[in-house]
Amino acid sequence: MNTPIHLSRHGTWCLRFVLALITWGTVGRTHAADPVPLYAEHQDLSYVLDASGQKHPIQSVADWELRRQHVLAHMQSVMGPLPDRTKLAPLEIQVVEKVNLGNIVRRKIEYTTEPGYRLRAYLFIPAGLESRKVPGILCLHQTVTMGKDEPAGLGGNPNLHYALHLAGRGFVTLAPDYPSFGERPYDFAPQHGYLSGSMKAIWDNMRGIDLLQSLPDVDPDRIGCIGHSLGGHNTMFTAVFDTRIKALVSNCGFTRFHKYYEGKLVGWTSPRYMPRIANVHDNNPDKVPFDFTEIVAAFAPRAFLASSPVRDSNFEVSGVRDVIAAAKPIYALYGKPDNLQANYPESEHDFPAEAREVAYRFLEKHLK
Repeated sequence: MNTPIHLSRHGTWCLRFVLALITWGTVGRTHAADPVPLYAEHQDLSYVLDASGQKHPIQSVADWELRRQHVLAHMQSVMGPLPDRTKLAPLEIQVVEKVNLGNIVRRKIEYTTEPGYRLRAYLFIPAGLESRKVPGILCLHQTVTMGKDEPAGLGGNPNLHYALHLAGRGFVTLAPDYPSFGERPYDFAPQHGYLSGSMKAIWDNMRGIDLLQSLPDVDPDRIGCIGHSLGGHNTMFTAVFDTRIKALVSNCGFTRFHKYYEGKLVGWTSPRYMPRIANVHDNNPDKVPFDFTEIVAAFAPRAFLASSPVRDSNFEVSGVRDVIAAAKPIYALYGKPDNLQANYPESEHDFPAEAREVAYRFLEKHLK
């Protein structure tokens, strides 16, 4: 994003903090003299804290961008740091199998996300593209043993075959395995270099975007992401850190931490997710230093659709409504209030046809 920075009344300390972020590299890694301030409340996005904890009203994009840096820093304090992307291993893409589906070619591919780690995924390419470049969409699966096979249309719930569906609508789609699912065994041991499964998945997803952007059929400036349940919040976590994702859809993917199983966060604390929520933050939403309200606002001004069924027993819908209402002013700050949308289908924890159609049209609108 190339938004020009203009300083508000408290611009001097804003600039000093931003320069500290740049000087110390990875987002959120600051000098000890400038610790990232802690926010006692995450639903109120109207202010930003300075290093001494004083509140300053958010009146400009520059003000919000500073709080956004705080959000990313606190996410990394829970998930572990985002690895350095300045020296990426070659992808070394290998085609394992190729299947002609008529108007779509499905390839099972294998590629390197980091030294010693090869990941398998399904790549769908619509027929007849010739020299025309089309958007690419990363398609992330739910918590299901078969992993990528479900969005690829090779089993599981037909409502979740979105990698296949979107390829049929003219997108190039990529459906990889989340660590420990499908064909990707993974034990989440800390010696692999990650403090959480969430950050490992974010890294792998970013490498998937590298792959999509490298393809001759893909317009590298039109990248999207979609997922259900695990894939829904996996989409969101990835998009916070990777602004190459220009449009994203999360179906059944989140609610406010305070409304997740009445504030009990155990479901987020397995090695596949964020163990530090338990062993550092005591499964207490008051102690976790970020929430989904800040995550959604951090997408601004990019296009985000929350698809949140009213009878979803995993993610309570009123928490989603709270998030969308609180994030709307941040999108308005960028002059893009309509880029934040929510759909509340009359269903349970699923992705029925009507909800999928809303999601697919949303991606078409913002990527085609």
